Amino acid sequence: MLISLKNYWDRDAVERLLAECMEAGAAEIAEEVDRYLTGDSRELLGTFVNGELAGLAGIRHEPGEAIGLLHIAVQARLRGRGIGRAMIEELRRCQGNDMLRAETDLAGAGFFRKSGFVVTSLSEKDPGVERFDCVLPVSSQAEYAL
Repeated sequence: MLISLKNYWDRDAVERLLAECMEAGAAEIAEEVDRYLTGDSRELLGTFVNGELAGLAGIRHEPGEAIGLLHIAVQARLRGRGIGRAMIEELRRCQGNDMLRAETDLAGAGFFRKSGFVVTSLSEKDPGVERFDCVLPVSSQAEYAL
């Protein structure tokens, strides 16, 4: 189950987990958490295992009823247990959501493919770094299985 992290007491745990999916320094990660906590169109959601923050998803509500998946991370020691895909499935079931959309690098493309996303290359946005557009339409829900 995903719950809002807006009032979660352990900001350090949130920042450590967000660092798992961001290539940024501590100050940039803290600023990103602040943007989630103060923005109207952004939301930071978490899932817990045995009372511990196990995974998080940072989303943006986009015009046209899409949810932009800005960040997704699972604690390294808890990966491979379906936590990330369960978070995707929960986001997918949100009322009024036509699709989920994410952008990732080559390292994340496999996860999104396995989770049912259509993954398309955006070529190199920065020299030497290929980016991928990942789209999960709600209509493909029956094809997805945890």
